[in-house]
Amino acid sequence: MAIPASRTAQATPSADEIQAFQRATRDLIGVALHSLEATGGGISLPQMRMLLALDDLGRCPSSTVARTLGLGASSVTRLADRLVASGHVLRGSDPHHRSVVTLELAPLGRTLVDQVLRWRERELARILSRIHPELRAATADGLDAFHQVVGEDYAADLHGPVPL
Repeated sequence: MAIPASRTAQATPSADEIQAFQRATRDLIGVALHSLEATGGGISLPQMRMLLALDDLGRCPSSTVARTLGLGASSVTRLADRLVASGHVLRGSDPHHRSVVTLELAPLGRTLVDQVLRWRERELARILSRIHPELRAATADGLDAFHQVVGEDYAADLHGPVPL
């Protein structure tokens, strides 16, 4: 595969550059959504968001999950109810504060999260293998630079679809 001609460097982002990032956003969200279908876990996007959050957080109060996902307590309770019923999440309490409800991944939830993340890795490897190695490396460098500018906490205060 030939390396496409590079764009002319400008001080401010061009409309073409912004569009390229818009397309990449849609493409990466598409990979994330396909990973839910491909694993056949029967889990919705909001449910997977909770599972991924619990994978990051470990056992924690449901209020922490609500804050992480930008959801209200009642929404987290409803999501947790479904995931507890399906065997993906375990509900418990804090021994020091019995009124605090805790949530954590059940073995089935951990297995599903692992399957989804492994599927994404394989799919990204398949897609990326079709890009010339030099362009792929340059793109990865560009994405690393983008992440450095955006930072880890960019989406931390959003009330939206995080994490995917």
